[in-house]
Amino acid sequence: MEVIFLHGLGQGPSSWDSTMKALDKQVKAVCLDLFALVKGGIVDYPALYHSFSKECSRKKEGEGLHLCGLSLGAVLALQYAQEHPESVKSLVLIGGRVRTPKALLKVQNALFHLMGEKNFREMGLSKTDAIALMSTMGELDLRGGLGRVTCPTLVLCGEKDSANRKDARAMSVGIPEAGFATVPGAGHEVNREAPEALAEILNQFYGTLQRKRNFSK
Repeated sequence: MEVIFLHGLGQGPSSWDSTMKALDKQVKAVCLDLFALVKGGIVDYPALYHSFSKECSRKKEGEGLHLCGLSLGAVLALQYAQEHPESVKSLVLIGGRVRTPKALLKVQNALFHLMGEKNFREMGLSKTDAIALMSTMGELDLRGGLGRVTCPTLVLCGEKDSANRKDARAMSVGIPEAGFATVPGAGHEVNREAPEALAEILNQFYGTLQRKRNFSK
């Protein structure tokens, strides 16, 4: 089973390394570099989602896509599953949001304006791109499309990630085939803070999917 892993803002593909080491052999992990998908131009949210959608269309095979995203990656995965429900066969959403409060974005962008360019290079973005990305995410509202997600879904939230718990609950209630779990001892960056605990939960989820698929053959 091939699973596409999507990192968050301030992360890259290597953010999943510790989680990957603890995954069962049944999971073939593909860790995308999200910002590298955008070829030219400013990396705002519409450009990022467009490039991600093209990559999903390229990777899509007969059995469909298995997407696992954290934070920004979870937002991208959720939107794609809403717009292409026939293509997504499973979904794991970690620390994601269905809507980003504009007040929070204003604070974040104010901080970004004060930060030096070096901080953004470590994110894989320029300062201009990071500000554009956060600004354009303020227009995003995925609440109305939760019912269109038809695949088995697991919504996860770090035990200490109180800022995203409300949205995690909303996703688990609004998506028809969704389950919910907290990751013990973790804050928002679950893949960095509790990789082994995360891998254990993912192994159970993907193991169940694999058994169901084998049984239906």
